[in-house]
Amino acid sequence: MSAEYITIAGPVDTELEISRFRFLTRLERVSDEGEARSTIARVRAEHPRARHHCSAFVLGAAQRTRRSNDDGEPSGTAGAPMLDALVSAGLSDVIAVVTRYFGGVLLGAGGLTRAYRAAVAESVSQADRVRRAERIPALVTVEYALAPQIEAEARRRGIEVLEARYGATVEVRFLLALDQQDLARALVSEMSAGKATLTHEPSTLVDLPM
Repeated sequence: MSAEYITIAGPVDTELEISRFRFLTRLERVSDEGEARSTIARVRAEHPRARHHCSAFVLGAAQRTRRSNDDGEPSGTAGAPMLDALVSAGLSDVIAVVTRYFGGVLLGAGGLTRAYRAAVAESVSQADRVRRAERIPALVTVEYALAPQIEAEARRRGIEVLEARYGATVEVRFLLALDQQDLARALVSEMSAGKATLTHEPSTLVDLPM
C-alpha cells in the first residue's frame, strides 16, 4: 500500500496568553527523532529563562511513532494534550514545543491541560499543510513529433507530468503513483509504436498539494 499522510509545509510560531501565562509554540516539520530532539534543544536555547519546554512529536505514515514530554509540569498535563492535538489534526512528521512563561496565577492541572492543547491547536490552525505520498519518478525519451501527444495523453489518463525538456530529443518526466507503472509503460509503448521505453527510479516520498 502506498504511504500517504499529511504534514506541514513549514515552521509555525504562535503565542497564546492565558491568565497572564505566555505559551509560545514552535511547530516544525521533522523526519526522525534526532531532528525532533534537535528542535527541542534549539527552542530551549532560545528561551533560557523559561522553566518548561514541553514537547510532542508524531512521525511516519499512520502516525506510528508518538512521543511526548511534560518537562517538569504535573504528569499528563502538557505532553499528552499536546500530542492529542497533533494526532487529532491528522498530522505526522511534525513536532510541537511549547515554552511556558509563568504568569503569577496557578492554573491547576485542568487549566494546564487545556492551555497546552489550545497552544498546539492554535499553531496547527495556522500551518499550511501538504500531502506526503510515495511516488515513482519516471522518464521517457522520444522524438519531437511524439512528445506533445504522449504528454497530453498522460495527463488525460491522470498521470502527473513534471516537465518536458527539449534537446536533440525530448525528455518527458512523469511522477507516477505506485499503481500507474503498467499504465504509463503501455501508454508510451502504444503511442511510440514500441520505439520509446519508460525508465524509472526507485519510489520516494514527495510533497503534493492538498
